[in-house]
Amino acid sequence: MKRFDVTALGEILIDFTPAGKSKNGRTLFEENPGGAPANAAAAAAKLGARAAFIGKTGDDQFGRDAKAALENCGVYTGAMKTDKRHTTLAFVTLAHSGERAFSFARSDGADINLSADDIDEKLINESTFLHIGSLSCTDEPSLSATRKAIGAAKNGGIFISYDPNWREPLWRDKEEGIETMRSLFKYADFVKIADNELALMYGENTPIAAREILDEGAKLVCVTLGKDGVFYKTQGYEGIVSIPQYNIEVRDTTGAGDAFTGALLYRLTRRENPFSFTEDELKCDLHFANAAATLCVSRYGAIPALASLSETEKLLASFPGISGKQP
Repeated sequence: MKRFDVTALGEILIDFTPAGKSKNGRTLFEENPGGAPANAAAAAAKLGARAAFIGKTGDDQFGRDAKAALENCGVYTGAMKTDKRHTTLAFVTLAHSGERAFSFARSDGADINLSADDIDEKLINESTFLHIGSLSCTDEPSLSATRKAIGAAKNGGIFISYDPNWREPLWRDKEEGIETMRSLFKYADFVKIADNELALMYGENTPIAAREILDEGAKLVCVTLGKDGVFYKTQGYEGIVSIPQYNIEVRDTTGAGDAFTGALLYRLTRRENPFSFTEDELKCDLHFANAAATLCVSRYGAIPALASLSETEKLLASFPGISGKQP
């Protein structure tokens, strides 16, 4: 048995999320630790997976808070590094629907200064999955660090999970960013991608674009469709798993996709072979991941909004006819 189910690598930062108005009518912001790979690791850990995180924060209070948030979810942080540079910050604005827009304070931030020397290859080889995003590929030296981690995983026969998270302001050039994000598909066994990101990179309808990703070598592609659920595709079958009309108010969609990814990685790693499943078993796993994401959007922030196993199972049980129970 591997020491860890999932080791995630990439950005960890602080999301400043709107939290009401001051007495002068100014927007107040709440500090919420986040960053897509960190969120996914925390989501998996909070559900019961053995998860670890590789990344870099500043030696400041924001960095200490971010690290503590991971540890509070049960994530192993022994491979994290600190830097004299500042912890990366993201300021989130929310529409009435809960959808987000981001402004970043990242120039020379700690997360993009994760270097190849910071990568713990032994830790990666003690994991079932290495989970990566794309934002560690926007700058050096974190791009080289990501490539080293991918190489270590491939050499060790470790599965790779990939979420090409698109944030246009963080790329110097849009076309270069898209090309870099697409270049990582050939390493991935599992790809989770949002429908708008799939359209950005392929400009085609979902089934055809998902097939192109499978042709790169992936075993499972999941395209998240927001409130409409998820489209899945394997070499054998495809379909959509919809989200029931749960009685939940959408407050903040920050981290929802990462909650989905972490929950699905949790379920996949309950098996001896993560990719040995029937279509019915996969559908159950996707219902479970959808439920975890639904709970996340009902709360504010990313890591603070993540659901526990009991909460996720309770939500699934509240909707007759939907089974998230693992066969």
